Amino acid sequence: MKRNVLVLAGSLLLFAGAVRGQAKLVEKVTRKGSELVIPYEKYVLPNGLTVLVHEDHSDPVVHVDVTYHVGSSREEIGKSGFAHFFEHMMFEGSDHAPKGTFDKLLPNNNGSTNTDRTNYYETVPPNKLEQALWLESDRMGFLLDAVTQKRFEVQRATVKNERGQRYDNAPYGLANETISRNLYPYGHPYSWMTIGYLEDLNRSDVNDLKNFFLRWYGPNNATVSIGGDVKPAEVMKLVEKYFGAIPRGPEVAPVKVPAVVVDKDRYVTHVDNYARLPRLYMALPTVPLYHPDMVALDCLAEILGQGKNSVLYQTAVKKQLALQANAYQTNSELAGEFRFDLVPAPGKTLADMEAIARAALDSFEQRGVTDEDIAKFVGAQEAQMINGLQSVSGKVSQLAAYQTFTGNPNKIAEELAELRALKKEDVLRVYRRYIKGHGAVVLSVVPKGQDALVAREPNFKIDSSNYNRPDYGYAALRYVKAKDNFDRAKMPAAGLVPPVKPPAFWKKEMANGLKAIGTFNNEVPTVAVSLFIPGGHLASANDKSKAGLASLFTAMMNEDTKNYSAEQIAQQLSKLGATVNFSSGVNGITVTVQTLKKNIDPVLALVQERLFNPKFTETAFSRIKNQRLQGFKQMKSQPAAIADAVFAKVNYGPDHILGISQLGTEETVKNIELKDIEAYYNNYITAQGARLVVVGDISQKETEEKFAFLNKLPNKKVTLPKVDPAPAVDKTKVYMVDVPKGAQTEFRVGYATGLKWDATGDFYKSTLANYTLGGNFSSRLNQNLREDKGWTYGANSGFAGNSISGEFRFASGIRADATDSALVELMKDINNYVSNGPTDEELRFMRDAIGQAEAQRYETPGQKVQFISRILEYGLPGDYTVQQNKILNSIGKNELIRVTRQRIQPQKLNILMVGDKALVQDKVKKLGYEVVELDADGKKVGEKKEF
Repeated sequence: MKRNVLVLAGSLLLFAGAVRGQAKLVEKVTRKGSELVIPYEKYVLPNGLTVLVHEDHSDPVVHVDVTYHVGSSREEIGKSGFAHFFEHMMFEGSDHAPKGTFDKLLPNNNGSTNTDRTNYYETVPPNKLEQALWLESDRMGFLLDAVTQKRFEVQRATVKNERGQRYDNAPYGLANETISRNLYPYGHPYSWMTIGYLEDLNRSDVNDLKNFFLRWYGPNNATVSIGGDVKPAEVMKLVEKYFGAIPRGPEVAPVKVPAVVVDKDRYVTHVDNYARLPRLYMALPTVPLYHPDMVALDCLAEILGQGKNSVLYQTAVKKQLALQANAYQTNSELAGEFRFDLVPAPGKTLADMEAIARAALDSFEQRGVTDEDIAKFVGAQEAQMINGLQSVSGKVSQLAAYQTFTGNPNKIAEELAELRALKKEDVLRVYRRYIKGHGAVVLSVVPKGQDALVAREPNFKIDSSNYNRPDYGYAALRYVKAKDNFDRAKMPAAGLVPPVKPPAFWKKEMANGLKAIGTFNNEVPTVAVSLFIPGGHLASANDKSKAGLASLFTAMMNEDTKNYSAEQIAQQLSKLGATVNFSSGVNGITVTVQTLKKNIDPVLALVQERLFNPKFTETAFSRIKNQRLQGFKQMKSQPAAIADAVFAKVNYGPDHILGISQLGTEETVKNIELKDIEAYYNNYITAQGARLVVVGDISQKETEEKFAFLNKLPNKKVTLPKVDPAPAVDKTKVYMVDVPKGAQTEFRVGYATGLKWDATGDFYKSTLANYTLGGNFSSRLNQNLREDKGWTYGANSGFAGNSISGEFRFASGIRADATDSALVELMKDINNYVSNGPTDEELRFMRDAIGQAEAQRYETPGQKVQFISRILEYGLPGDYTVQQNKILNSIGKNELIRVTRQRIQPQKLNILMVGDKALVQDKVKKLGYEVVELDADGKKVGEKKEF
């Protein structure tokens, strides 16, 4: 829809007849003052393609987004999953850009599908823009002849693996699917998940996919959004050249469905083979995206079930009746949902959880909506909108979404106005209209063999009698290719990569020895802070019986203080649009702060309160400890979580601090008492070795003034225990953890290298050496196991390191019946790469790909924090990235082979497999490997002591 007026934005210019080449300039929005607006120019080509251009020269990057207004809502019964499946096929090559071209030219490209749209996107340096548009236009206009049956089969297998990994074989992975099937009428486009059903994927063929493309992938059903270091006139010349001749597709009418009505409660049960804890969901139908009631419903969800001040937290979680109790509101183009999500505490049932949820509604009616509720919600939402504009990709993606679903890219102005106009009466009104007394789908998810835990016996059957299959007009479709006036087969040159300058920074040592570093940037009015204090997981190295102490300590630091309750602090932070969080790492704890510049003073007052006046209560400690213990049980139902935990034990041994999760274990957490939390605070809160990083709209002088309170940190010496090296691996062997009937096998392969992080030494060279093997989508391992064989959704390898230690690791979830074959291929790829290194073409690709990513290292406040914090932590020069680039551009194959052979030793690898022992173990033994059986705790099967 075209806009004739502008509300709360800058200036809007309408050019009904203005034409630049073939494209018509429809509108132009600019910023006035400090208004929250994303400036853009909007064009429409004769073939119906909408183009949005956002000019922003703050960083040498460009983001390209191509959004097609088609998702799973354009599917039908028996043909689910096509939209998502076709997203995969769009990466399989086109007439002039064979498979692999996209990933080689633009490594940072991706795509996503939801119920209502599919988008493809990449962030590139400005010199790569023309190549991006050439590639995107080629798969829009010249795709189908490259869609072969073989590629169809491989990607179908990949999608199956994705479904298995994310849904079928994950705890609670099928909850959403079960809710949707029972909430929406049979045949409603939201009654199935975007991933689709396996049986539908199995019965589909390549022609079904081609028809789907012809029907929905025309330029008149697409929006191309381009933002960053560009000039609109130059962008439009390229868009007209590459997209202008693509024929218009069939007309696309909006999907129209009646509002969803649930006249009475529908009780449904799902038995989950992977869940260890029961879980209750309640779902009620609400309103579509951008409906006038959407904002009030979002506020209602926050009051009922988000954060420490919510009704559910106060009535259920804080009283330890539930381990988790949340409420949230989601909106899609055709409908919305209001959900409750509760996990009972030990001894409680799902019937208890349903009663708690219904009692929460009664409590809400009694308490009503306060001015504080509205202020808290509005403050947090405004900050979220501003923070979402910190990157050019965030701005471009928002423009694309607004255009696709409303026709108005400047919708942010209307959203802000609706948010600020929210009243208490609105929240109460939507509660009565959509929640109070309305029927819900009540889903009981119970572990296998625990059917008796359901909230109530099922009482609902799906009625399929009224389904009318939609006629989308697939029968009459023809594939017509564009006729260009240039040679499309000739790939456009990329030109020179623009120089990238790391952000300037300042450094200062405070009176008590704390070291500070910062950089000024006022692109958005925000400030990001990171305060590191030594300690962390290593503080438990001398008493590993209490491993997990630092993690529990930081959880307690997010609770009450001596002057304020956790709820009061949370409420104030929300009103200020800020976050303050304590977290634990290997060798320290970190306080992270995100705030709007205008609110920095009251936010830092709350940081000071949390840091210097914690109040460690037995009530909060008991609750957090119990949640942690129950969480361990749930983790043991997740093969990926089991693999990560056991792999650490395999690499370091059970008695090494790095072989124990930073969360601890069930045994160690049980040993931790409240006095241990108090002791940690007294012993490890110090200025010595502490590091402060400040990034954003704040000068050095302001930083020194506003953070002077940190001089109150005790200036005491903290000595962390020395970390012993990991035990040497004598030979490659396989460790097996049994997950009966697991559809996938989680692979973890590698060992502890002892190679610490460095900027320009062997660690950096090792990351370069691994790039070709497993460090990107086009790597040998991912191309072989995913793209060629279709055995996995993804495979990668890499070096990880810090100032303490390091490791090499390959990770992937492999289809169970291909486990032995995948192991053969994995070892073949590793051995071949160790022996021969990368090819000349792979070396060129590595340099180009890593070089393209350089500009994105400093774009957002979070990226700047990471950059300058490493300067402080490792004592690096400010131009260390320049030195890295010199190494990247000069390193040769011989040096990469040397590093690879030194750091990856195929004959001395730990191979961990977490999967169905009955299916895979004998096959693996036939390959000649020694197999050691472990349990989910990393102990040898049949032995009480750990291996």
